[in-house]
Amino acid sequence: MKPATCLLCALLSLCLPLLSWTAALSSHEVASSGVTQWEFNNVSNISTFLLDQETGILYLGARDAIVAVDTANKLKSPKIEWNVPEEKSKSCVTKGKTVADCNNYIRLLEFLGDGRIYACGTYAFDPQCAFVNISTFTLEKSEDGREKMEIGKGKCPFEPSQHYTAVMAGGILYTATTSNFLGTLFDISRATGIEQERIRTERSINWLSDPEFVSSAFIQEDHKSNPTGEDDKIYFFFTEVAKEYDLYTKVKVPRVARVCKSDIGGMKTLQRRWTTFLKAQLVCEDRGSGQRFNILRDVFTKQHQPGDPSSTHFYGIFSSQWEQEEMSAVCVYSLEDITKVMDGPFKELKKSCENWMNPEPVPTPRPGQCLNSALKAEGYDSSLKLPDKVLTFVRDHPLMENSVVSAPLLVRSGVTYTKLAVTLTPVSNGNNKLNATVLHLGTDHGEIHRIAVVGPNATLLQEIPLFPASEPINNILLYKGEALVGSPNSLVKLPTEGCSLYPTCEVCARARPLGCVWRQKEAACSLAITEPGEVQSPDDLVSRCGRSDNRCSTEIQNLHVVEGLHILLPCVQVSPRPCHWQHPPQRHIRRRPTDLEVRVTLESNGTYECFCEEAGREQPACPRAAYRLLLQEPSASLSIMQASSRHFVAGYILFFIFGFAVCGLLVCLFHRRRKRRGGGHSSSTSEKGRDLLPSSDTPQSPSSGSLFSEAVPYTEKRNGTLNGHGGHMPDLKCGYIYANSSGLKLPDTSVNLKEEFPGRERAGQGEEEGLGDGLSEIGDGLVALEEEFAKLHVLRGAPLAKCEESSI
Repeated sequence: MKPATCLLCALLSLCLPLLSWTAALSSHEVASSGVTQWEFNNVSNISTFLLDQETGILYLGARDAIVAVDTANKLKSPKIEWNVPEEKSKSCVTKGKTVADCNNYIRLLEFLGDGRIYACGTYAFDPQCAFVNISTFTLEKSEDGREKMEIGKGKCPFEPSQHYTAVMAGGILYTATTSNFLGTLFDISRATGIEQERIRTERSINWLSDPEFVSSAFIQEDHKSNPTGEDDKIYFFFTEVAKEYDLYTKVKVPRVARVCKSDIGGMKTLQRRWTTFLKAQLVCEDRGSGQRFNILRDVFTKQHQPGDPSSTHFYGIFSSQWEQEEMSAVCVYSLEDITKVMDGPFKELKKSCENWMNPEPVPTPRPGQCLNSALKAEGYDSSLKLPDKVLTFVRDHPLMENSVVSAPLLVRSGVTYTKLAVTLTPVSNGNNKLNATVLHLGTDHGEIHRIAVVGPNATLLQEIPLFPASEPINNILLYKGEALVGSPNSLVKLPTEGCSLYPTCEVCARARPLGCVWRQKEAACSLAITEPGEVQSPDDLVSRCGRSDNRCSTEIQNLHVVEGLHILLPCVQVSPRPCHWQHPPQRHIRRRPTDLEVRVTLESNGTYECFCEEAGREQPACPRAAYRLLLQEPSASLSIMQASSRHFVAGYILFFIFGFAVCGLLVCLFHRRRKRRGGGHSSSTSEKGRDLLPSSDTPQSPSSGSLFSEAVPYTEKRNGTLNGHGGHMPDLKCGYIYANSSGLKLPDTSVNLKEEFPGRERAGQGEEEGLGDGLSEIGDGLVALEEEFAKLHVLRGAPLAKCEESSI
């Protein structure tokens, strides 16, 4: 085994016990915080959740498998294997797809209401659907013993990574997905039910323009609170390329689209197409900074008043197409605001000048309107009876003029949120009763963040790492006060409600908007009993936790820097509100999420302050960090090191000149000796030359006791010393500088050829004496050379000045 391999094995053997101890510690910490984790053997790429609210069984859709998990007990989870036949997988690969993609990724799980689950998978780029018997947890078989399957095109995407959403409404499946192998056609469709009523969107970029589907929701009207007899509606959320902006680059915009449950298409125009398809732009804009977030990542639907569909709100995660750094925002939209926009003016592209304008006139009955009692009274009890002018108008004008506008509940830099869930907690603040919104946000690095929002104030409560950083959170499901959180390979359950979640005084103080207070005697966080008129800010409560300093004050740190240095000024973001820097005007600055990178120049002197919004936009931001950069001259040690380097280079050049002179002298001596011997000895001399070249004991060999046995490369310097040996030079080959700890020590210059080359016959005694005389003369010259080099201080083994590295 090679020495490097042995060293690596030894290091691993020393590190493994430490790694095992660290893993055991992490597992203990997770367990102590009330977190339950499931690990599955041979199950990966978990992408779909389906929960049975009565039994608490969670069904997971993964690659080639469906898993059933009992969320109440950590028992062994049964699994259904649904694989792709080998010949079909090979056929998929021949079409240009990868082996990994040519599996069966379960993307859809929905209850059918008859004791079965409808499951659909990509099935090697040929989507198929099957039926799962819940009682036996098996796939239904056909008469020939094979899985009973049906075509999944339009119900499930072809590719496992394609954006997709689906919702079940009254036993009918509504989907938004791609509908071809290449992934270039997109449809929002009614995918099941009566064949004649399976309708979809028009193949037009005005309807769908390269969309990325995110989420869908079924809003069922309450008959008791629905005096107008409005039809049930299905909402789809997605991001698409905007066609209303005439720009050089593709501008993406978030959209919400709506279709009606009773829509079955038109009679002549829009046959087997939606007659009620309307869409509007979602605007998530920070009014203070003017920052607009235009990429929609996830949407969570929440009824603020349980049982009242009109109180439905949609919480969305957004990011920006234009920002280079990671940034996430959360905006919320009410169903009432979306309805107002859908009932407003339409947007139209006037083809003569390619400008958008409001169309006139709008025909009656209103295009895109869902059926209600008034329309039915006029004889329009079906979409098949709508006039062609109405259908033509809605075909050409699916986009609304107005947008649904919202300001962010929070904006965070340096974080990418992937999934969202929301809980509402009623709290009392004096005489006022409010709802505290708790956002449970999953990140792309396997963390859960809890943020409490009360009015304009957002407070970061917890950041809990659940999975490795390489596993993003792709599912969050709330059930009985707990959150079921999934990654592509794991499942975790953790509590979501209660003040006992906050183990420290500081965190409990930040949870004051949720009605939590820290009990000093019990050293625990519990619900507070707030008297009328009693209002306490989280800052005041934090100051009582043994921290006498003010959270909005910070000391200025003086940093002594030199020109050309790169430094990173950190700023800790406690609140989910944005942070900004105040610094001297210069161009050599770069933002790194909340931190600031500065390249020191002559203009860098000054104060750098980081301000973060703590308690809403109506209050001034708090300084979270402050630094003062003081530019100074390079240190004396650096000058000494540079001077030593110059002396070293001078010594190297001097030695090279002496070596070149010695080599020239040797050549002259051998040339003179060849002339003395004459032609009679030429054959003997040439024979010796052939013997000397292949000898293993040459001056270049490390085993040779010669001048070249103690050498160091000129460029090798580590930790301020030559090769880390404190000035002692290692043995290296020719072409380097030669020295040792006591100065330049040369070997004995008298050479006995009989000892150097035993068993060889010499041409004659006179010849041997002549060579000895020549070597003696060389020896005298080398002795003088040794004395000269002994005077050079740089070659006496003194270590170089240590290399200084500035890091902040």
